[in-house]
Amino acid sequence: MTRPYFPAEAGGPDPLRITVSRQVRFEEVDPLGIVWHGRYPGYFEDARVALSDRYGIGYLDFYGQGVITPIRQLHVDYLLPLRFKDVFTIEGILHWTAATRINIEFILRDDTQAVTTTGFTVQLMLDTNGDTLLVPPASYQSFIDRWKRGVLS
Repeated sequence: MTRPYFPAEAGGPDPLRITVSRQVRFEEVDPLGIVWHGRYPGYFEDARVALSDRYGIGYLDFYGQGVITPIRQLHVDYLLPLRFKDVFTIEGILHWTAATRINIEFILRDDTQAVTTTGFTVQLMLDTNGDTLLVPPASYQSFIDRWKRGVLS
């Protein structure tokens, strides 16, 4: 198992997880038949969208409240290559933070469950002028309150 990128915060709830299955397409590989390194952020996005859709905390959910959530940081660790037609999973792990940011860790595994790639993204919460929010929007505050109480469905 890999070590989490985000340390657990005291008093915070367990991370939320989702797993998405994919198969490597021909357009995603380089001339050597391995996934081109620039495709991995797209794989991360597949898990991020599934996670945010499950909990109602996606880009458009925020945007509808006058909040933008750009990626501030992206990190990728390449451990093993994926190849054309490989079946793999992307696990998205939302880590608790009281800050106005979204910390998501990603773990890609091949069909033998070997970890091929890990990484993370950090999204900031900004108003439409690009200023960092000091407190989360009401709907996100409601989400984190329910998460902390363990009552997310």
